[in-house]
Amino acid sequence: MTAPDDVVIAVDGGGSKTDVVAIALDGTLVAHARGPGTNPQSRGWAIAGPALDDVRSRVLDAIGTRAVRTTHVYLAGLDLHDELVAAEAALAHWSVDGGAPAVLDNDLFALLRAGTLSPDAAALVCGTGINALAVRADGATVRYPALGDVSGDWGGGAYLGNRALWHAARADDGRGPATALADAVPRSLGYRSVRDVTEALHFGRLDHGAIARLCPVLFDVAGAGDAVARSVVERQAEEIVVMASVALERLGLGMAGAPVPVVLGGGVLAARHPLLVDPVIAGFASRVPGAVPTWVTAPPVLGAGLAALESVGAGPRALERYREAVLGREFASTAAPIP
Repeated sequence: MTAPDDVVIAVDGGGSKTDVVAIALDGTLVAHARGPGTNPQSRGWAIAGPALDDVRSRVLDAIGTRAVRTTHVYLAGLDLHDELVAAEAALAHWSVDGGAPAVLDNDLFALLRAGTLSPDAAALVCGTGINALAVRADGATVRYPALGDVSGDWGGGAYLGNRALWHAARADDGRGPATALADAVPRSLGYRSVRDVTEALHFGRLDHGAIARLCPVLFDVAGAGDAVARSVVERQAEEIVVMASVALERLGLGMAGAPVPVVLGGGVLAARHPLLVDPVIAGFASRVPGAVPTWVTAPPVLGAGLAALESVGAGPRALERYREAVLGREFASTAAPIP
């Protein structure tokens, strides 16, 4: 039986952070905890599993004896059938306290729900990495393996940071064209030269995670007019358009001009840098006439929570109340510090 104080649990686990929320059936945000990234593809279940358990347990502690009606889990890195099977096995123990995931899928579906209700749509995330999918009203879906270079992917914050360092290194030793990245990259990391950065990474004095922090540096240098940095940003824009457009084309969506939302999210896109936004809009207009680019800057757990609420029959007012909570200060103030 349904009790007035029942809740739904929604989980969004990305490459850099994980959000878990408990939501009352009227849309009230009851509890929220945040932890580190839990992408099992990059971190492995030995790390991602305990991290998910920890963030979820903090939310369960906060809701006390309230019953959990359903749990929706959306994680980056769940792109292949075997990965979904592994995820089900890794989270099976959640059934002990009644929280076995009713829905367990890629975090792109949470982004998609956060941006549109259209049954015909595409979603693309460009955050730590890059991935896309398209869905059609009849249930057909196009997805990518999203395994990086080995599956033909190009881009994302970590990749762009790597390109910034690569171009800086080649400019520094003369193998590549001059670029302001040669000065900006080491300065942003607190080193005197590109060579110092390279050696620090090689000998483990600098964590390789620092490379992702070079993505904003790349955009800053590109915005100042540096040709090399601009070429990398332009290449990223092309890939965003190609990846989402091909998914739509394979489903026959948007080609005849009928409007189809393309939901865009992730930290790189959420920054809304004009050097990326303008060519992305122009690229979609040229390749898929019906594409309607839609930026989502809200935390992806918004879409995860909306989907969970809808699955138990929550009405429009409840959905709006939850949306307001996530977009407002209430959500930010309930988050625990990221470890």
